[in-house]
Amino acid sequence: MDPDSVEGLRASGGGGAGDAIGPDGRVPHGSSDDPDLLDFSANTNPRVPPDAAKTYREAFEAARSYPADDYPEFRAAAASFVDCEPEQVIPTAGGLEAIRLAIQTTVRTDDSVLVPYPSFGEYAREVRLQGGTPEFVPHDELLTADPAGHALAIVCNPNNPTGEAADPAALRAFADDCLSAGTTLLVDEAFLGFTDEQSLAGREGVIVARSLTKLFGLPGVRMGYAVGAGAARDRLATARRAWSMSAPAAAVGTHCYGQGGFVAETKARVADERARMRDRLAARFDVCPSDAPFLLLSVSDADESVDDILASAREAGIVLRDARTFRGLDSHIRVAVRASEENDRLLDALDV
Repeated sequence: MDPDSVEGLRASGGGGAGDAIGPDGRVPHGSSDDPDLLDFSANTNPRVPPDAAKTYREAFEAARSYPADDYPEFRAAAASFVDCEPEQVIPTAGGLEAIRLAIQTTVRTDDSVLVPYPSFGEYAREVRLQGGTPEFVPHDELLTADPAGHALAIVCNPNNPTGEAADPAALRAFADDCLSAGTTLLVDEAFLGFTDEQSLAGREGVIVARSLTKLFGLPGVRMGYAVGAGAARDRLATARRAWSMSAPAAAVGTHCYGQGGFVAETKARVADERARMRDRLAARFDVCPSDAPFLLLSVSDADESVDDILASAREAGIVLRDARTFRGLDSHIRVAVRASEENDRLLDALDV
């Protein structure tokens, strides 16, 4: 990371035109730590795998020593889940660290990077911290963009905040284009576990970033990893911090990836609840199609403003995600798909 780029990001107020970044250079995120509010602003599973807490407690004794830096059990479990080789798995403390590691090992000062919008705001921030220049492309046009001349192209699959999963054939064709152009492709698969789509993990020229945060409902444990092949894998492995995942995180992550029944139930529940919520919400809002555990609502034709809807929801004890903080969105709200009874509370609060 370039110190001059860090200083430049801070001095510029955090980002470029169209970026909703605070003066300290931080990107806004969903989530609320108020126990009196029902949190629909963060897209995490409201349920956790059975015995996850027990696994975490049992790992306490192991946490008194440095973890084995090769994380063999976690890497084997993750590789089985995404269908790659264990040595291609690079453990990290969460998916965002995997994204940072991918950018740090790929982007040089003044390099250009294809970045989708609206999408996860941390992509552009990490590119700028590395001294690179984000070239923003509409998220639904990125797979047809020319990757030539760019050090990196980034795809969020499914895209956050819009929710659509990429067409598998188009994504693989774009990966081939990137490989031919000498452009690394970074695919953020934080929400892919909610779908039946196959990961690009282990594909030549592609770095995949994965998080266990969303699917397993444990954002505070900080479990994630990058997957790379060939030279990309070697760069990731060389640059990875020693002990990049805590012993409890590695134990819980290994446990979570063994819970096939939990994953299947989660995918089915989210799909059913998402369809039900979309039907109800469409009576008042323009709702984007989604393959993810959230829905993006346009309120431009609604009878209230974004601020009014956020305020009325909070009065009902519910916090929503103000999606105006995403580049290119000016009248949108994002809502998570939670448990059925919680979703009913949201639908009642939004009067749909």
